[in-house]
Amino acid sequence: MKKLLLVLFSILSITTMNAQEVVKLWPGNPPTDNEIMGDEIDVNSRISNVNTPELFIYKANPLNDRNIAVVICPGGGYTRLAMDHEGHDFAKWLQSIGITGVILKYRLPNKHKNVPLEDLQQAMRFAKNKLAKNASSPLKVGVAGFSAGGHLASTGSTHLDDKETRPDFSILFYPVITMGEYTHQGSKDNLLGENPSASDVMYYSNETMVTEFTPPTILLLSDDDGAVPSMNSIMYYSALKQNKVPATMYIFPIGGHGWGMRPDFKYHDEMLRLLKTWIEETKF
Repeated sequence: MKKLLLVLFSILSITTMNAQEVVKLWPGNPPTDNEIMGDEIDVNSRISNVNTPELFIYKANPLNDRNIAVVICPGGGYTRLAMDHEGHDFAKWLQSIGITGVILKYRLPNKHKNVPLEDLQQAMRFAKNKLAKNASSPLKVGVAGFSAGGHLASTGSTHLDDKETRPDFSILFYPVITMGEYTHQGSKDNLLGENPSASDVMYYSNETMVTEFTPPTILLLSDDDGAVPSMNSIMYYSALKQNKVPATMYIFPIGGHGWGMRPDFKYHDEMLRLLKTWIEETKF
């Protein structure tokens, strides 16, 4: 009988492993309207015209649950969201190693610069308050971001409102960090507008906002990235070390920009091995 129950539980766990739950992020209207009208536009899983934020939750299998969740911010230059190779595929990989993946389909700023951060902070609250209710011990909630999503993730890691919105750790893939000399111009324009104030440029240059309270961070990127210069990650890593924040950075020789979870990235398997090891060995 015990063997039968174990087999049935294992089958149930396997069949539900890749299932996702979709949750509306805000119970009512978000605090700020991004003034985007009309339906979302989906072109090859790149979503634009986003004005309704949602969470796509891939819960860890109870058989190997590490009691960790990661809120995932796909990239797309703050004008679209690459939901597959920088969203669902990463969430499924996290799920496969016992981590709950929470994809944040965040609203695009449309020149309302605070909108994406509002959504990320609400996603952190949701994860810590709702997902933790089923955890046997306090849930660790990190944030991951790709490209412009890495800018959002690093913004959420440096612009801290309270304990509920602070990530326990950050995973940044080829992130936009600065709004200064080495920025990705499209991300900067879409977030701040074409003629931002000096104070906004400083405020959203996240290498200038690192403190001792910024969470432990891993950065993964390619040296030949022609879209987002590697100096973004280098400056952020330097700021983390100056503030005695645990930080790890891997710069792969080639790969360009935007590889995400694509298996044709030359260092795909090595990258995932390094990331898994970092998660297992870092204290957060």
